[in-house]
Amino acid sequence: MGVAIANESCTNGLSLARAYWQQIVAPILDEHRPGIPRAAARIGSGSDVLGLDDQTSRDHDWGLRLQLFVRSVDEGDVRTVLTDQLPAEFAGLPTRFAFTGQDDPVLALDVLTVEEIVSARLGFDPRIHAAPLDWLSLTGQTVLEVTAGKVFEDRDGMLTSLRDALTWYPDDLWSYVAAVDWQRIDQELPIMGRTGDRGDELGSRVIAARLVDIAVHLAFVLCRRWAPYSKWRGITFRGLPLPAEVGQHLQDALAANEWRTRSDHLTAALEALASLQRQVGIPSVDPVCVPFWDRPYLQIDQGLVPRMLDNITDPSVQALTPGLGNIEQQTNNVDLLVSTELRRATINAQR
Repeated sequence: MGVAIANESCTNGLSLARAYWQQIVAPILDEHRPGIPRAAARIGSGSDVLGLDDQTSRDHDWGLRLQLFVRSVDEGDVRTVLTDQLPAEFAGLPTRFAFTGQDDPVLALDVLTVEEIVSARLGFDPRIHAAPLDWLSLTGQTVLEVTAGKVFEDRDGMLTSLRDALTWYPDDLWSYVAAVDWQRIDQELPIMGRTGDRGDELGSRVIAARLVDIAVHLAFVLCRRWAPYSKWRGITFRGLPLPAEVGQHLQDALAANEWRTRSDHLTAALEALASLQRQVGIPSVDPVCVPFWDRPYLQIDQGLVPRMLDNITDPSVQALTPGLGNIEQQTNNVDLLVSTELRRATINAQR
């Protein structure tokens, strides 16, 4: 059962976190530890960070959540001050509660350093140096847990500079990641038609679903937006600056009861994405979907991916293995994707 907020100005988790900071936490620090470098934000995990929380979200791990960034020398002291001085409640909500897997309530305000979040969530510091394999070890959700949400105060600018450094891939790596999505689509596009043509409707639908998923990922890439994990990907997709027909064709491809209709809708969506690719300055072709030999199926124009890769000038990106891409283009295994150590080990194995 969800909890109720006893503060009409707090309509969601982000507004609640802002009010908690401004009305409770900041005044305590101003009185007891004035002048220390600090940044306050609501970032990390949780639907509220993406601004997508609703009443259902409030049944677990939701409430007075806040991240306070300080220097390592101040970390323990600030945590002690807040533990001693914070009230039991704010806006009708407890300042301490048990998270998933915990039995005992804990202070839901994280006191940490910027370096800790760099190490725990990223595994490298993009403000200092980011090699292609570093970038490729990131999922969109990983980045959003640092760059989404809201920063309420940042005295030394360290948190803001970290968020700014993760704005988007370098241009050549952007082209490489987009090329990988097109290559992944090409690998199964004609098979979707072939399976349907042989009467394997289930197989055709399964392949179509995978192709739609890749097309959605490609749409995020072309729009220079980090894609959240699967629960929020569809709803966030609706906010991308895309022609409205892209999403509709992808939905129609999934709903189609016959492989030719399925192929027609998917083709229309892919042609629109290829057009968008030209508009954003990445080489494209027209049409992007062409006949597959003499069969009544389609494939991606075989000149597209080489043309995109030939446009890359950074030697470190040119040296990447074609077709492998970033970690979420290689696997959808959740246990791997949520582990910074495993993501980096998987990507670095490609050196």
